[in-house]
Amino acid sequence: MTQIMIALLTGAIISYTFLTYQYKRLVKNKKQRSDNEKMLIGLVENSRDGFYHFEVKPKWKFRYSYPPFEVTFGKEQGELVYDNPLMAFERVHPDDRDQLFKKVKGEIDYDKPVIYRIAMGEEAFNKGEYRLFEEYTTPVYQDGELVAIQGILRDITEKKELEEKLEYRITHDSLTGVYNREYFDRQMEKYEEEEDTAFGIIIIDLDNLKITNDTYGHRQGDRLIKEAAGILKTYSSKKVVVSRVGGDEFVILLVGTNSEEIEGLVQRIHNDVNIYNSNNQDIEVHLSVGYAFSEQSIGKMENVYMEADRKMYENKRKRKGR
Repeated sequence: MTQIMIALLTGAIISYTFLTYQYKRLVKNKKQRSDNEKMLIGLVENSRDGFYHFEVKPKWKFRYSYPPFEVTFGKEQGELVYDNPLMAFERVHPDDRDQLFKKVKGEIDYDKPVIYRIAMGEEAFNKGEYRLFEEYTTPVYQDGELVAIQGILRDITEKKELEEKLEYRITHDSLTGVYNREYFDRQMEKYEEEEDTAFGIIIIDLDNLKITNDTYGHRQGDRLIKEAAGILKTYSSKKVVVSRVGGDEFVILLVGTNSEEIEGLVQRIHNDVNIYNSNNQDIEVHLSVGYAFSEQSIGKMENVYMEADRKMYENKRKRKGR
């Protein structure tokens, strides 16, 4: 963490301590509040950030916290947290507790923010509903020994949800919900230049989209595209990426695979299309398919793509001949 960031965080903690002290003093003298004092209280109560000071030595103990623990734990339990800090860890998501214990023990990089989830309130805790927080932590040392930590944290739940929605829109095809051409190109580049793995490419082309558009209109054509995508989307997994790369063209990228798995997936595609057509007489899906495989990806992606594309057109010509 830069000196500027440390100064800002330290200043925020000092400011908060002062505001909290003033706030407590004003609460005891409600009748003497001036307009300026009310504004001061508002600054504390309406802050989007949380603050705390946690003593590590001589024993674990919260010196202060905002919002007060009474907000998160309820009045009775909240008052106990200051003397029994382990109660605060109980509201943290189980998968995130370990990093918080490391934070208290000085076993993390304080230059980086800590991201974790907290159940805010008894009802949320009972339902397993968590909010996502981002925290910047400043360690306090005395004679070279960690004696306390000070944290500024902010609820980033909505921010994260928005980021995920934007990322989805950027990487997915709006009509079908599978990945788009841009995302597929990024995957191609990654495995072409950075990560070497065995991989396969399956290229799939809709045979009857133009006829459907010309005969029944583009609305029916869009339906045909979505029906085909619905079949292909069922194969998606961590190592199987299904993308729509053109109006009537889809590509499936398989990584960490072998030739038998690719051939098995191609056969599964044909079987699933036949099952779909037997159950949907009003609109049929017909696909031309080509595929290729390589034991290595770096320097091989484009050649394998071209081989799969060539085989797809060979399959299309054979299907037209029949």
